[in-house]
Amino acid sequence: MKKPSSRIREEIARLQDQLKQAETREAERIGRIALKAGLGEVEIEESELQTAFEEIAEMFRAAKARSAGKKQAGGIRTAGETSASLTSGADAGGTGEA
Repeated sequence: MKKPSSRIREEIARLQDQLKQAETREAERIGRIALKAGLGEVEIEESELQTAFEEIAEMFRAAKARSAGKKQAGGIRTAGETSASLTSGADAGGTGEA
């Protein structure tokens, strides 16, 4: 049985709210980490900072992909790969701000 359009709209609104809440949590988490690292004191253009974050995210994605490939091939991860994959949850595809 098909859902009526009103129910689908309600579900979309609920999911949008959940997405906004998740993005807020992620932004707060990344912001806290950035402040602890001292980025709040660094004068840098927002575009430069975003580029740096994108490079960091790519670095963690690549490490995670290498780690996943080694696991599938039965390889053993090194300590560096283990810590990289544990911290890769910090990578976010966007700014996290809604």
